[in-house]
Amino acid sequence: MTEPDPMASVLTAAERARFGDDPSATIRANLAEVEDRITRACDRAGRARADVRLLPVTKTVPAPVLRHAYAAGLRSFGENKIQEASGKHDALADLAVDWAIIGHLQTNKIKYLTRFAAEFHALGSVKLAEQLNARLEREDRFLDVYVQVNTSGEESKFGLHPDALLPFADQLDRFPRLRPRGLMTLALFTSDMDRVRPCFALLLRLRDAVVRRNAGLAELSMGMSGDYEIAIQEGADVVRVGQAIFGHRPTPDSDYWPGFQPASGAAQ
Repeated sequence: MTEPDPMASVLTAAERARFGDDPSATIRANLAEVEDRITRACDRAGRARADVRLLPVTKTVPAPVLRHAYAAGLRSFGENKIQEASGKHDALADLAVDWAIIGHLQTNKIKYLTRFAAEFHALGSVKLAEQLNARLEREDRFLDVYVQVNTSGEESKFGLHPDALLPFADQLDRFPRLRPRGLMTLALFTSDMDRVRPCFALLLRLRDAVVRRNAGLAELSMGMSGDYEIAIQEGADVVRVGQAIFGHRPTPDSDYWPGFQPASGAAQ
């Protein structure tokens, strides 16, 4: 006789409607499909699967469902909003999870990020680097960081202008509590991969230039649910995948990407 799942009882009706009666099974099946697509993308690019890290993006996924994600084998969660991430971190404090903040961070939220995050994928100003470093110094912690670059040229997106990357990289040694890991970008929000690919190709070229100045900036964090296979072909080391694992989000993308305006043909 099958034992009842003790986690199932804490799911609300809305969560059951979104994730099913057995979220662990749903997530495990979706994850297997994503893993297969990553493997095939690596094969096409002549890369080893071990060279690409999957960062599951858990925004809008409630903490009780994330317990099912943990049961399905996930150990890293990526969040855009620091308040949402902080609440989930507290609710899941008994689980050995690494938290990554991948969205824009206001300086008045730094104290929350440095309390628990292992990674930050949206470093984009000297002011933010200075304040992060100072807070980390007080807390005797270190933080892995990816420098965000605006490769799409859209004014709605955060990140450094490509021309500002090299001067910015030259200053990172001033902040010893920050551990540079690489560059991050958001491509155009469109289903037209011919328009997406140049955003990733540009980040690759920028990485090849910047590592001569700061060897720590070697990884590329790029690619989301709609374009991670193209990102892998263009050299992504970290792909940030949410909806392909957890299903369609009930909130619009503009709630998590300020100024979001889908390009023609974008899948929302």
